[in-house]
Amino acid sequence: MSTKARLAIEGGTPAKKRKDPPMFPGGMAVGPEEEEAVLEVVRSRCLFRHYGPPPGPGKAAELEQAFAAFMGARYAVAVTSGTAALITGLHAIGVGPGDEVIIPAYTWIASATAVMAVGAVPVIAEVDETLTLDPADVERKITPYTRAIMPVHMRGVPCRMAELTDIAHRHGCRIIEDTAQADGGSYRGRRLGTLGDVGCFSLQFNKIITCGEGGIVLTDQEEVWKRALMYHDPVSALRFPPEETLAGVNYRLSELQAAVALVQLRRLEGLLEAMCERKRVLKGGLEAVVRRKGLSFRELADPEGDTAIALVFFASSAQKAQRIAEALSAENIGAGVLYRPDRIDYHVYAHWAPVLEQRTWTPSGGPWRWARRDIRYSPDMCPRTLDLLGRAVHLDVSPLLSNEDVEETLEGANKVLEALA
Repeated sequence: MSTKARLAIEGGTPAKKRKDPPMFPGGMAVGPEEEEAVLEVVRSRCLFRHYGPPPGPGKAAELEQAFAAFMGARYAVAVTSGTAALITGLHAIGVGPGDEVIIPAYTWIASATAVMAVGAVPVIAEVDETLTLDPADVERKITPYTRAIMPVHMRGVPCRMAELTDIAHRHGCRIIEDTAQADGGSYRGRRLGTLGDVGCFSLQFNKIITCGEGGIVLTDQEEVWKRALMYHDPVSALRFPPEETLAGVNYRLSELQAAVALVQLRRLEGLLEAMCERKRVLKGGLEAVVRRKGLSFRELADPEGDTAIALVFFASSAQKAQRIAEALSAENIGAGVLYRPDRIDYHVYAHWAPVLEQRTWTPSGGPWRWARRDIRYSPDMCPRTLDLLGRAVHLDVSPLLSNEDVEETLEGANKVLEALA
């Protein structure tokens, strides 16, 4: 057997000549336009969104208008991070102490800690083969104290929003969308983040578009927008009558970050198109071996709305998934398994020790003191989620993959799956 045909993990020649580029879609696109946008703000000396030497609105206000228009929403509020967006969004829809918010077992820990930050209790529900909230388990987790459901569009894929919205309406719950990993995605023709009462976005460096750190709160509801505006910035609260105002914090996005985000927003469509085309070719080139070997691709609630940042398939066991991922990595293909018990990953609820053990900053603090029923967690409380994630092999789909990269990825992935699946 030639070294090219032999698996690289067994001493063969890697199928790909070079490793995948870093998976920072917007971050890797940063260039002269972002630089010039920052310099424009610096030269103006207007570094604070509410005032400075030049008159008129600044970059943060411009970003809010542009982001809302792009996503198809009435209002946007620019904040300091995706976590700040979630906290602001929860306050905006009236979630507080004693309330319960249903979140998925697969999401960044910030989804849980944002709920805790407003004094509410995170209720952890299973994910299904979309790796997003399982509507059937959400229905089972509803209680008289459920105030909101938080669909998280993980790894760029839309949740089953029709089913989740129906559950929310029947039970009188609010919907807060965590769209941190799915900027620009859609569901049945509508942009993600516009299907619930409030949508929350992240502009952190790992996300599809970025300004290093930052976030956006999106809504169509005027009252939700007013509350978000007041909570994220006491200065903004001054525009409302004193008898209507509530005390807020400081989650204002800076003018420098907003300037970068405006340029990145103009890049978003191109990034999505590049990733979608590459994923289409990769998935098409793997379908035969996936079918023949009895594997399955991650389900998509709406394939047209996928941002295509990742290609995920399920192996028959966690052990086999790990072996496949290791072999793919040896071929210079960026791959991994989404859950390993021995590797702490804050995307998986089983590793959220501070949440599961209900740790608090002070002896009398924390949301569980206000809970209206006994709340208990355990690392094995969502077995279906752990099984799916343990069997899930994840491949990044970078917009920077060349045609040669894609061809070599297919060569290596087919070789690995033929041998190990």
